[in-house]
Amino acid sequence: MTLEILTPDKTVYEGEATSVTLPGTLGFFEILNNHAPIISTLEDGKVTVRGGNAGKEQFLFIKGGVVEASHNKVVILAEGILEK
Repeated sequence: MTLEILTPDKTVYEGEATSVTLPGTLGFFEILNNHAPIISTLEDGKVTVRGGNAGKEQFLFIKGGVVEASHNKVVILAEGILEK
């Protein structure tokens, strides 16, 4: 699937992924290939991208936002990226 992680000032990630784990408002959840369409709010926390551009797990820490997934395209609109 195609994944984009965007903040108001830049594109943080753009590429392929096999799964992404997100910090939802009600807890962590995972989006996989062919996931049903979803729109969800996100809390501050860790985003795990698997099978991405580098072919391994990558971790980002976001400051809230929203996610939309539809037709194997996932777009995360984060308020910002937190330093580790």
